[in-house]
Amino acid sequence: MKRVGATTGKGKGLIRALVRRGSLQSKTKHVADEEHIRDHSVCERCGSVYEKRTWRKGRQLVAALATGPTWVVCPACRQVSRDEYFGRIRLRGLAGAEEEALVRRRIRNVASRAEFTQPERRVVSIEAVDGELEVLTTSQKLAHRIGQQIEKLLGGRVRYHWDEEDGCLLGTWERGAAR
Repeated sequence: MKRVGATTGKGKGLIRALVRRGSLQSKTKHVADEEHIRDHSVCERCGSVYEKRTWRKGRQLVAALATGPTWVVCPACRQVSRDEYFGRIRLRGLAGAEEEALVRRRIRNVASRAEFTQPERRVVSIEAVDGELEVLTTSQKLAHRIGQQIEKLLGGRVRYHWDEEDGCLLGTWERGAAR
């Protein structure tokens, strides 16, 4: 019997959480189904355009404005306003304010790159908590990317854990942790 989500032979193995919080079996988000968002809808907060069942930024905005858009609030803006997150990375052992500024700059760069192609992937907050830096994101994938970039930037080790209750990605970076 083959497990769902498993791979055969060599490879990365099971890399996704089996809990898909926030999506239905049809793989459409609850927000899109509840409100019946139409094509060429524009988010009034961030300017993202909903077209062909996805949110995009950039050139589609001109076409959407020409056809008389419907103004809505996109799911990512709602998540940020409610402080709702699907990914959390805790950074332990940063060496001072200068290194923290470097890390914050890298996080902003990774988030802006992700937001360009997928506007639903955003950073909800970056806060210092108990001597650690905590980053909350609207998606698991963005949290994973941030963890990889911090590991690449400063060394150390990132450990990931998917919460079985709600499917959130919980990552912890520690300086000097051996592989």
